[in-house]
Amino acid sequence: MPAHLKYFLSRFLGALATIVVGSFLVFMVMKAAPGDPALTVLGDFATPETIVEFNKKHGLDNPLIIQYLDWFNGVIRFNFGQSLTISSGQDISDLLAYRLPNTITIGIYSIVIATLVSLVLGTAAALNRGKLTDTATTSFSILGVSMPDFWLGYMLILGLSINIGLFPAYGFISPFESISGSLHSGFLPALAIAAPMAAVFSRTLRASLVENLNRDHVIVAKSIGHSYKFIFLHHVFRNSIIPFVVVIGLQVRYLLGGVVIIEKIFGINGIGSLMVEAAFARDYFVVQACAVVFLATVLVINFIVDMICVLLDPRRAS
Repeated sequence: MPAHLKYFLSRFLGALATIVVGSFLVFMVMKAAPGDPALTVLGDFATPETIVEFNKKHGLDNPLIIQYLDWFNGVIRFNFGQSLTISSGQDISDLLAYRLPNTITIGIYSIVIATLVSLVLGTAAALNRGKLTDTATTSFSILGVSMPDFWLGYMLILGLSINIGLFPAYGFISPFESISGSLHSGFLPALAIAAPMAAVFSRTLRASLVENLNRDHVIVAKSIGHSYKFIFLHHVFRNSIIPFVVVIGLQVRYLLGGVVIIEKIFGINGIGSLMVEAAFARDYFVVQACAVVFLATVLVINFIVDMICVLLDPRRAS
């Protein structure tokens, strides 16, 4: 079996195993959470008969392992059950289908901003090592890492929305309604998430570029007369981009955490805000569904990053 295919299969099977284990942990954590779904929906004065009927209707009277298998079987078919309190009786799949595009838009928007900014700043810092540009970029990175995204979100609202009026302070236009409106209304939340990530990305890229600029093969390439542009693109940047891509994949976990907070601050109807609303409303089925979606997102993106790294450096698959 070719090394690439073997590596692909091993990573894919690992991702599937992680989905199974992760979904089981999510299910058990929600079962261990305080509160009774029946009392949450029916009220504290519900009779024992109505509670028994409710539990039977939703399969909550079955053994835990049976409940998990029934739930996981539905997850495989993208059937997460019905909402208990957020939208009583509505299919959770419909809630996710409505809100997921908004979260995906903000997430991609954030990654694009962070990647573009870090490519410019990291490269500029490496090529001007020890100079004012390098110092300014390093200072920006330290500042970006130290700023909480929720604080930055409020500062962006105060500065660019309330004081100047360039962007809306609250609300988000779905990309299905208007692409330009989505980009405009989503800029501030995307920037709030992207700034700390851009700081991490630029520091990683700068360190990798500086390391590769001092490699022996780069010095040899200079000595035989290759142009600086050719050396930088083919011998320095290409080798430096691999750890840069890896860091982007690792930061997806931070991105999802930031989305949960930022969506509430900016009033975005996304998966993050849905999860917070469901947690406060004790809508366990919705919380489980959102957690599984986040888990699957992290695994898919990490899998894509692994494949990109293999294409950039085939030795990783061997």
